Amino acid sequence: MPEESKTNTLYIIIISCIATIGGFLFGFDSGVINGTIDGLQGAFNSDSVGTGFNVASMLLGCAVGAFFAGRLADRFGRRGIMRVAAVCFIVSAWGSGVASVSLEFVIYRVLGGLAVGAASVLAPAYISEVAPARYRGALATVQQIAIISGLFVAFISNYLLAGAAGGSTNEFLLGFEAWRWMFWVEMLPASIFLVALLVIPESPRYLVLSRHRDKALDVLTRLIGREAAERKVEEIDRSLAADHHRPRMRDLVDPNTNRIRRLVWVGIGLATLQQLVGINVVFYYGAVLWQSVGFTESDALLINIISGGLSIGAVTVTVLLIDKIGRKPILMIGSIGMSLALATLVIAFMNATTDANGELTLEGIFGPLALVAANVYVVFFNFSWGPVMWVMLGEMFPNQIRGTGLAVSGLAQWGSNFGITMTFPIMLASVGLAGAYGFYTLCAILSIVFVVKMVHETRGIELEDMSG
Repeated sequence: MPEESKTNTLYIIIISCIATIGGFLFGFDSGVINGTIDGLQGAFNSDSVGTGFNVASMLLGCAVGAFFAGRLADRFGRRGIMRVAAVCFIVSAWGSGVASVSLEFVIYRVLGGLAVGAASVLAPAYISEVAPARYRGALATVQQIAIISGLFVAFISNYLLAGAAGGSTNEFLLGFEAWRWMFWVEMLPASIFLVALLVIPESPRYLVLSRHRDKALDVLTRLIGREAAERKVEEIDRSLAADHHRPRMRDLVDPNTNRIRRLVWVGIGLATLQQLVGINVVFYYGAVLWQSVGFTESDALLINIISGGLSIGAVTVTVLLIDKIGRKPILMIGSIGMSLALATLVIAFMNATTDANGELTLEGIFGPLALVAANVYVVFFNFSWGPVMWVMLGEMFPNQIRGTGLAVSGLAQWGSNFGITMTFPIMLASVGLAGAYGFYTLCAILSIVFVVKMVHETRGIELEDMSG
């Protein structure tokens, strides 16, 4: 969108922030499981593989939700599908806490996963479609602040509830264990999200795409003023004029070569590598990880809170820089920093010892070294790949293929997330922490090569000028 004095910046910021409540719930839903592992093991009598599936089950829903949300949003609108996601968040939070058997729990977590998957792709897409190019990156990065804030609040909530009950598996209020209340807390922000979605407008790009030109003009007028709105509608129309039809999966294939567009592979690569560096092992298994190297449950939950605070600070720096230095340099800095931090963790874990009970401990300098390296890793991730991957997915695809491109990339992202999360307990039992983190280190090094060879800068480019 051209820079105009009539741009309603405050209004754009408000509706963008409402969209990012979905990101907050994404983070909360992902992080709340961190403090419930012991409760799940006790309640459902699960072994390491069973626990891994209970934790990772949500990610199956995430993969399906991300894939279909992008396509359904092209048919029913970004706002409408986000409303459905809000309802799923509420039902999942309630059901996860009342579940009495593993299957019931998995069903509710998969439902929550559908909501998380939808929110993960639709919030950045919506923001990119309502925000001017000159600060689109900063507003889309707020989505990552919301995600980390959700994780942070979940960690604090888990810590306080476990502390008040004397442990996550102890009874808290009304005779229910603390771990069940950890899930129920999410119902409050999910309800706020549902109500707030009633007041935001539909994406003007979607409205033009679905041939509601007058409605799109009304929305754009509120965003950037009448004259700029009329010009923007014409630009969107021109970007679709060559092949204006309802979006379909076939659009991801280049008609000139009959091969999948290179841009689609870039999206899949960004989405997959973001997970293969192992970040969600820290998010989902942080408490278990730190207990395995000698910290108490209370200390481990407190470390998660510290990591969450550092993450918010890192993403805040990204908000300030992303529209100044661009997306690609930030990705490169992050990849290098993560590689070094993960390599340090591997060295620390190689020097871990096993006690008589089979528990790992880090003695001497290696405990503090692992703690510092893990937090450095989290900071670099949340400065770079955490927010920038979502920013780029929301803006890099041309209007005609944005929904389908997000669908495929979102499926890849959550599928990779599921694989990493499901395999970590198995890797921990087989190759140990050093082996698991050695794999994540190799993937972080691979991400450096990927950024150099495949990623192109999108800073300041209008969505109508994105090339497929």
